[in-house]
Amino acid sequence: MYVESLELKNYRNYDRISLHFDRETNVLYGDNAQGKTNILEAIQLAATTKSHRGSRDREIIRFGEEEAHLRLVFRRNEVSHRIDMHLKKNGKKGVAIDGIPIRRASELFGMISVVFFSPEDLNIIKNGPGERRRFMDSELCQLDKVYYTDLTEMNRIITQRNALLKDIPFHPSLEQTLDVWDEQMVSHGIHIIRSRRSFIGHLNEIIGKIHENLTNGRENIEIVYEPNVEEENFREILSGSRVRDLKMKTSTVGPHRDDFRVNVNGIDIRHYGSQGQQRSAALSLKLSEIYLVRESVGDTPVLLLDDVLSELDRGRQAMLLKRMDEAQTFITCTGMDELIENHFPVNRAFHIVNGTVENQEDVWKQNQPL
Repeated sequence: MYVESLELKNYRNYDRISLHFDRETNVLYGDNAQGKTNILEAIQLAATTKSHRGSRDREIIRFGEEEAHLRLVFRRNEVSHRIDMHLKKNGKKGVAIDGIPIRRASELFGMISVVFFSPEDLNIIKNGPGERRRFMDSELCQLDKVYYTDLTEMNRIITQRNALLKDIPFHPSLEQTLDVWDEQMVSHGIHIIRSRRSFIGHLNEIIGKIHENLTNGRENIEIVYEPNVEEENFREILSGSRVRDLKMKTSTVGPHRDDFRVNVNGIDIRHYGSQGQQRSAALSLKLSEIYLVRESVGDTPVLLLDDVLSELDRGRQAMLLKRMDEAQTFITCTGMDELIENHFPVNRAFHIVNGTVENQEDVWKQNQPL
């Protein structure tokens, strides 16, 4: 699968642009804060309905405008498809696939798969558990529509339950309604825990060889799922936590507090690993995503690399370069010099200047060594 074109109107700092991409490597370069990442964000938004920044729709719409539009055309199995997305400041986004509106975001998943890699991902190991849950959720939502439904419902339930916990001190009779929310929380939560456990198991089957190659055989890696609560005793523990939840005014147990541990040579590198070990493990996690998607959908996902090459040493760059040979790739960077010096394969380049885009593929070709 690969992206053929992208059109944006009133999106972030773009008034209106239309871009046509190469099916292999595309580079978006320019100074910082010019809009390079916005293009990668738009591709991910079209594929998942979500921004990697966690932005709300109203924050994506160009300042002073009420609506934004994006259109992404992609090819899969030699058939072109079109995704249209309409963002509104005061209303739900509208999404259509090949001109047919969809009702649920889950209908979009599986149409086109992307793997987004930013410098922040290199800190996934040492950051808090929220970052690691986000990694699991972002991948599972693309691979499993049922998981997306369970996760969406779980987030809604927790929001409602937490609001209720805050209201009960003022309206004690409301406490009896907690039973209804608890039952829903357990029902969806058990599915989430089982899906995450299965995902981590599958991830371990893939990541070991990747990490071994990345570290020249020096390190063995294992991902260990750490559920906040087990499936078989979720209902019992949730019930037993009610007094504490009422005191804390928040839901203290459930899959929204899950984590996973990364062991390298038997050591938990979240707490005892070097920065180099943590970055290598993070890269292995992101590279594993490519294989997970390919196994699930039978095609290689689109790779979105947001200013990560400058964060990697030559060895890690080489590992990433091997994966670029297999997938359509989008790279953002501040300049072309480093790519030219390291002979990175670039098929099309775009110069981004304050929300305007120039196709610069001829500049690349002129700078290629003879």
